[in-house]
Amino acid sequence: MNTQTENTKIIEVSAAVLQRPDGSFLLAQRPPDKIWAGYWEFPGGKIEPGETPYHALSRELHEELGIGVETAYPWITRVFAYPHATVRLNFFRVTEWRGELHPHEGQEFAWQSPAALRYLRANGGNSATVSPMLPANAPVLRVLELPPLYAISNAAELGAEEFLRRLERALQGGLRLVQLREKHLSRDELRELARRVMALAHAHGAKLLLNADVGLAQEVGADGVQLTATQLAELHERPAVDWCAASCHSAEELRRAETLGCDFALLSPVLPTLSHPGAPHLGWENFTAIAAGSSIPVYALGGLTRDDMQTAWRHGAHGLALLRQAWVS
Repeated sequence: MNTQTENTKIIEVSAAVLQRPDGSFLLAQRPPDKIWAGYWEFPGGKIEPGETPYHALSRELHEELGIGVETAYPWITRVFAYPHATVRLNFFRVTEWRGELHPHEGQEFAWQSPAALRYLRANGGNSATVSPMLPANAPVLRVLELPPLYAISNAAELGAEEFLRRLERALQGGLRLVQLREKHLSRDELRELARRVMALAHAHGAKLLLNADVGLAQEVGADGVQLTATQLAELHERPAVDWCAASCHSAEELRRAETLGCDFALLSPVLPTLSHPGAPHLGWENFTAIAAGSSIPVYALGGLTRDDMQTAWRHGAHGLALLRQAWVS
């Protein structure tokens, strides 16, 4: 057998992130009779000839866990090279299923919460209950920290004080990811507003990303930066920030964001917007085609409201990025 050829052949796999309403997700331990026995992973298995990734997901979850899939959304796709094989993991977020979980293969289960993710990251991806993690699955833990809603600031229209008032109310209501994007402000004004926004965000356990200005994000201690499409094209390495996102408008830009090592991306405009009336937009069909197969989560942006969340999930989005609609009273 040609070992090199065997190792370079890509094995297609469907993997499930089973999520409960509280955001917690399921990890399973590989049984003793399988390779990498004892390692923890997201449940799933190989896609058989003639199967779609969704059908393989449904079959594997029934065989492994005894449940029937009711609602599953396509999410991200990760490729990982093990010593024995290269796998392409087609991840789905499974939010509804029928039946009770049962370990048909004798494996252990563990529900993990987003709060536990931070503990896992602080301890090298391990904890007392889910150690060690299967290498291909470990990077997915990080992006599971990302919430479904990404709110973009709108102080330019609301005024700084009114924006801060609405921000605090949104944070109290569960908002956990904010981008500060205020191009009309001087750098000194932006610095002052960034510090106030960051204090509010961090007091509620939320993350703050600054638009475009890597240096200011580092200076004020923000959680990361949102790169513009221009920056994305010009940069040769990922900025030294904890979280790095990119604004994309095409498949080429999204692939560039992946190559640069961004944690997630915004893809826009999905629908016509108030700020650019009459301008071309992607539509959901093109959004799906571009986002399909992305190795990083993609937020849908442009002409959307909170009511579009389910639609976005069905088309492969991690969630919604909203500007004006994020601050509607």
